[in-house]
Amino acid sequence: MKIKKTKKIAALGGGTGLFSILSGLRDDFDVTAIVTMADDGGSTGVLREEFGILPPGDIRRALVALSTADNEMLAKLFSYRFERGGGLNGHSFGNLMITALERLTGSFAEAVKEAEKILAVRGRAMPVTLQRASLVARLADGRVVKGESNLDIPKHDGHLKIEKIWLEPKPKANPEAVRAIMSADAVIVGPGDLFTSLIPNLLVPEIKKAIAATKAKKIYFVNLMTKFGETTNFRASDFIKTLENYLGKGVLDFAVVNSKKPTIARLKKYAMEKSNLVVCDGENLSRKPVLATADLIRPRGFIRHDAGKTAAIIKMLV
Repeated sequence: MKIKKTKKIAALGGGTGLFSILSGLRDDFDVTAIVTMADDGGSTGVLREEFGILPPGDIRRALVALSTADNEMLAKLFSYRFERGGGLNGHSFGNLMITALERLTGSFAEAVKEAEKILAVRGRAMPVTLQRASLVARLADGRVVKGESNLDIPKHDGHLKIEKIWLEPKPKANPEAVRAIMSADAVIVGPGDLFTSLIPNLLVPEIKKAIAATKAKKIYFVNLMTKFGETTNFRASDFIKTLENYLGKGVLDFAVVNSKKPTIARLKKYAMEKSNLVVCDGENLSRKPVLATADLIRPRGFIRHDAGKTAAIIKMLV
């Protein structure tokens, strides 16, 4: 009897978007999460500054998403955020644990591997680079903004278009991340904040080259909502074309765009944040990547990608 081989997936991104993808894929695929190291805000930013550690926040979320620990409290503990205490307020337990593991092992990569054991992770989670770098952006008025957190929550006029982003200094890729991409059956990019979670991964030269060179199918999940200060007034074609500016035209095989409109009540909160539903304008796209549309939204709560629905699309395409 021939044993069916488990497909390998390399998923690139950060934040809640990557969490949704990993949660849906964990049980059916051999998943490697390749996580951006550009974050410098909140608890992550403080630990990065005080300990010289790579940012642990997005890695922590990926680890929790891939955890199969029988003790559900363990995953909750890793996500727990202190709400009081002079030195602890704002810090998540998981960020502190990864920092402590890095001190004990002497390596951020080894710290993540130890955390994988603690959380009984199925698959892998790894930083896209093992070197520190800062995200820098040039805006439409010529102003240069430094720091991921200053783009995530803009102090400048959020209507200004981001003309270009880069990393300083330019880092080298984590060799394990390159190997994961080259051996994958599919590479998933997104969903996630375009300029602060997704493109920073592509600014690591060896990662961009590996995605172009791998025989894997490349699938991009376009965001459900725009984000003020990053993708103000973007349509689906704007997301795809911007990503291709950094990845290269013709590299993506599929672009998956949501076709479901949430209720007015669910959209109301986002309108207050100057965030709008992303419109699917397939008429403005070329033949490649192939456009796939589907209902991708969670049935209730925040307007985010549903883990089960995204997994079903990936299964169909892979």
